[in-house]
Amino acid sequence: MSSGTFKQQEHFEINFRDDMTVELVKASASDSDVIWAARVSTAGENSLDDVDADPSRSEGLINYLARERHGSPFEHTSMTFFISAPIFVFREFMRHRIASYNEESGRYRELRPNFYIPSKERKLVQIGKAGAYTFIDGTDEQYEITVNAIKESCTVAYENYKKMLDAGVAREVARAVLPVGLYSSMYVTMNARALMNFLSLRTSHEGSHFPSYPQREIEMVAEKMEQHFATLMPLTHGAFQKSGRVAP
Repeated sequence: MSSGTFKQQEHFEINFRDDMTVELVKASASDSDVIWAARVSTAGENSLDDVDADPSRSEGLINYLARERHGSPFEHTSMTFFISAPIFVFREFMRHRIASYNEESGRYRELRPNFYIPSKERKLVQIGKAGAYTFIDGTDEQYEITVNAIKESCTVAYENYKKMLDAGVAREVARAVLPVGLYSSMYVTMNARALMNFLSLRTSHEGSHFPSYPQREIEMVAEKMEQHFATLMPLTHGAFQKSGRVAP
């Protein structure tokens, strides 16, 4: 959802948005992939018979693997997502070194003036100290201050970015003036085990064996990724839930 634009005299528009884009680009991932990968340990070459087997007949095996944290069978899958989100989200994302990333480059293209602002529903006030804090809603005044400050800062920053480009300054130098609220885009490829690890840390769910307290913006991305995961691998996703959202 777009939250407004500023038109500049330099004939570019600065766009402010509060959503995240997550698209499943390609996937080789199904519950049956987990089954044949697991059964090779006992069936050897006969496990090939399970490549196209009905996974629902082996739901118990998938639940067992997730519960007992036998994780390697879940690695024989692949999901590639296209994600558009603020740079500060990507910097958190890339702490997960169990994925492959290719991100838009500010060295090779002129960066587009798309910036993040929180939605009205985004909780603004932190209560407590690190490791033991919660967030609560901000007041209308706090929200107005936040949005106006972000818009003002991003507008000035992009104007200066364009000034440097127009003066012939290299893109890789000019980009230094831009804030981390700028939207970037990337492809990320994960297997199911890596994705479950990511979801266990970047989503907050009641019933999780190990509660997590992610920043809301990366959780917004994770929630959309989980929707695709649940559609592709419903039995595996269900086992993940039953095991307390602990990655196998």
